[in-house]
Parts: sequence; structure tokens; C-alpha cells
Amino acid sequence: MTAAADHYDRLLAEHYTWMLGGDIETVAAAQAELLHGLGLTAGPEEQAAAVDLGCGPGPQTLALARLGFASVTAIDSSALLLDELMEHARRSGVGQTVHPVREDIRGVLPRLTAAGSVAAVVCMGDTLPHLPARADVQQLIADVTKSLRPGGSFVASYRDLTRELHGPDRFIPVRSTADRILTCFLEYLDQDTVLVHDLLHTRHDGAWHLKTSSYPKLRLSPQWLTDQCRMAGLDIRHDETGPRGLRVLHAVKS
Repeated sequence: MTAAADHYDRLLAEHYTWMLGGDIETVAAAQAELLHGLGLTAGPEEQAAAVDLGCGPGPQTLALARLGFASVTAIDSSALLLDELMEHARRSGVGQTVHPVREDIRGVLPRLTAAGSVAAVVCMGDTLPHLPARADVQQLIADVTKSLRPGGSFVASYRDLTRELHGPDRFIPVRSTADRILTCFLEYLDQDTVLVHDLLHTRHDGAWHLKTSSYPKLRLSPQWLTDQCRMAGLDIRHDETGPRGLRVLHAVKS
């Protein structure tokens, strides 16, 4: 995930919470509602463990803690975002529940979890397409399946980029406020990859300043991803477009 990690370090990490709307507590509440609707809950008596892959500033991590998971391991490559997550966790009173890990999400589950021990693994906010290759996605799903206990849940949200946009439609406004404007531009490299160019304008000292950065994303189709889950031994329970145009996949270990 070097390209995506570098892109976030160079440009997006310090603005990520702003991109989500500026209020992590509001986003966390929405994520808790989404996950609860999918059936992800855990009573404190279960001591259930969960993992948040690509946690960012922590809306999913906070949601899992609110849903009763006794331990939530939050994994991200950005030290800045993990520090922000832990500040939110302390303010929310779940600092003891959250365990931050600064690592690439590839290969991390076998090192951090015992086989068949985890009640839920989430990988939200378009993290899966950040992986360098489809083989990495396949291996991640295999690792998720091995770490889950029987009946455990895997939830992913991602953007379906398989339909190619043309002309001005390739310019996508992300968010704009009085002091910041973020726009992305999509450049289709081949059937598997789109190059995302982020253009961030920030206003300070009475003038606008532009910073740019680019990184590749995988074009994962819903059919391909559900096929990978089934081949790994997961049963598909939900696969629909959800909030913010992201596809939401929920699979359960049989």
C-alpha cells in the first residue's frame, strides 16, 4: 500500500476528518447504525474482539466499541490518523478498548490474531481499492476468513470504479468550505486500475494555495469481490450500494 500511504502522508491525512464532514462523532454514530443494521453487535459478557483495517481517524473503530466489542484493534499506516483516533477514543471513553497498530494492512492479521478468534473484521471507506493488486485483495480476504471465528462477520465498503467516466464527468467534487476545496480527477489506466489525482485548494493569508498528489486505485467489481469471499469460505449476507455511494459488503464465516 506504499502509493496510497504516501499519498495520505503527503496530502490527505491532515484533512481526512474534514473530508468526512468535520465531526467524527457524527460519522461514528452513522457507522454504528450501519453496522448494527447488518447485525454486528456484541454484549460485554462475550469479550468479543474486532479489527478495523485501514481505520483512519476512527469512525468505524469508535462504532465497534459502541456496539459492545470488548477489544478493537485499529490498523492504519498513518501515525497522524492513529494519533487522532486515540484522541477521539479517549474523549469518547473507549480509550482502553481501542488498540492502535501502525502497519500496512497486508499480512497483519496472521501476526496479530489467532485463527478463529475474531468476531468481526471491517475494512471501510474505500480501503480495499488502495491495495496494489487484486492478489493482495484475495490474500487479505483469505487472512480475514482465517482470523474470524465461526459466525464472525466481515464488512467492507468500497467505491465501484468499474464504469469508466468520460470528459468533465471525471472531475469529482469531494467537499468544499470557505477555506478548503477538494476535487479529484480520474484517469483510467487499464481495466484494473484508475489513477486518482487529488487537487486540494486551501485558503490562508488571504490567498488560495494548491497542493496535488496522485495514487492508483483498483477497479473492483461487486461480482468479483463477492466471488472472492465465497471462494474463501464466506457467505454473502448483504451486497448493496450504501451511504456516500459506497458499495457495502457483509459476509459471514460459515
